[in-house]
Amino acid sequence: MNGNSKAANLKRLKRIEGQVRGIARMVEDDRYCIDIVTQIGAVRAALRKVEEELLRGHVAHCVEHAISSGDKADQRRKVAELMDVMGRVNR
Repeated sequence: MNGNSKAANLKRLKRIEGQVRGIARMVEDDRYCIDIVTQIGAVRAALRKVEEELLRGHVAHCVEHAISSGDKADQRRKVAELMDVMGRVNR
């Protein structure tokens, strides 16, 4: 992961951490359920964005390197790994 991407993802994750703490406070304060669910949806969307950026970086660096290396075993491993994680992500 390059420095800019890492910094952006860390910033997003810190923001998400704050959002989750805010949701916990909402539950403690017996806030309106729909408001809590709305905030949970916002956290999920933010996590999906981080996930998307991490996968984009993985493809741009690790998968691309395996393809350009010409190493068929490494290429198969990287593609299988990517397909496996995509399957888990979409569950």
